[in-house]
Amino acid sequence: MKVKTKSKKVDKAWLADHVNDPYVKRAQQEGYRSRAAYKIEQIDEALGLVRPGQVVVDLGSAPGAWSQYLRRRFAPKAAGSGGAAPGALQGTIIALDLLPMEPIEGVDFVLGDFRDEAVGATLEAALAGRAVDLVVSDMAPNLSGIASADAARIAHLVELALDFAQRHLKADGALVCKVFHGSGYSQLVEQFKRVFRVVKPIKPKASRDRSAETFLVGRGLKQAGGVGRNTA
Repeated sequence: MKVKTKSKKVDKAWLADHVNDPYVKRAQQEGYRSRAAYKIEQIDEALGLVRPGQVVVDLGSAPGAWSQYLRRRFAPKAAGSGGAAPGALQGTIIALDLLPMEPIEGVDFVLGDFRDEAVGATLEAALAGRAVDLVVSDMAPNLSGIASADAARIAHLVELALDFAQRHLKADGALVCKVFHGSGYSQLVEQFKRVFRVVKPIKPKASRDRSAETFLVGRGLKQAGGVGRNTA
């Protein structure tokens, strides 16, 4: 019973924080599916990653806030509103998640587990041989609370994103990847440094202070592979 009482207190505290969160309120006002949109927005504003005309892959996309932000960056502007207009995008967005995602106009969605080879093949088919300018990954495993096991799960997803980036990014492309401070973090940074010429950790203001979540950004492949050699 003590565990349940504590759990209820934690749930109530989280709910209170969530309801009063300024980014939650802003997301509701601006039509984003979650407050996570402001994480990629702030990373983009700090580093200038997203430009019209790019090919972008959004890994772990559901419920779709990051893809929404990307779409707005690629969409023609709605006259007089400052918002995004419907119609053809100036760029390509391919999103993937193991959870279903409500459609977003102009976003090509692949349903499935990124660790599944067949799903990876479907994603590659959607790319149709095009090199990728930017990979963004908000993928995170279900955490068990066992530090060693969770670190291994997190590292595996990051390694999959790194492998995908090495095979598909243009030579001057970039990868944004969610990671967590704690066991295994320094090793992930070292892996990024082996792949990219420039590596920058960044924790956007929209990422809650108490969260161990942060993001690693790698730019410029040290050695491009596959279609990534095409920088046109």
